[in-house]
Amino acid sequence: LKKLKEDKHLNLKNQVSERSAYRPELDGLRAIAVIFIIVNHINKDLLPSSYLGVDIFFIISGYVITSSISRQQNSNFLEFITSFYARRIRRIIPLLLIFVIFSSLLICLFDGNPANSLKTGISSLMGISNIYLYISSNDYFAHEANLNPFTHTWSLGVEEQFYIIYPLLAWFSGFTNNDKNRTSKFFYIILFLSSISLVLFITFYNLNK
Repeated sequence: LKKLKEDKHLNLKNQVSERSAYRPELDGLRAIAVIFIIVNHINKDLLPSSYLGVDIFFIISGYVITSSISRQQNSNFLEFITSFYARRIRRIIPLLLIFVIFSSLLICLFDGNPANSLKTGISSLMGISNIYLYISSNDYFAHEANLNPFTHTWSLGVEEQFYIIYPLLAWFSGFTNNDKNRTSKFFYIILFLSSISLVLFITFYNLNK
């Protein structure tokens, strides 16, 4: 009973910390990113490189998640990871599920061959729509993609995969501990992995462009 009370108190403390750390300027950046993305889908020539609005979302997400993790006070790994994933599931899955169900019903009414769209929608619920679209060789800018309402969930898939890896990296690197050098150690780990990612991007881009 004492343990349950302590866990409840810790969860409440973490929630208060999350609310007190709200940064309204990030909503402004999100609004700018949304405008970029809308313009890009209307006419990509109106604002060159406006697709970078997606990258802005990724950067904001990385900042928010890192800030959230740094404020968490968890005594063990299981408590840390379950708390993290519970918050992410509550934030993403309910609305995504409603969107997938509603859009699936509509696409069945207007598309004579909805199989690809439905498979994309199902894969989005598992956080792998980007992988499915890659394997099935669906070009994001192809004409058939216009009839698939779930094509845009590729970015959500990337973000959900980031949520799987990043907290594990943060915990096992010691970032979640009260080590005075935790930030610098975590920074160098992220810098190393980012360098590898950049090299792989340049390599595969040149092979597939």
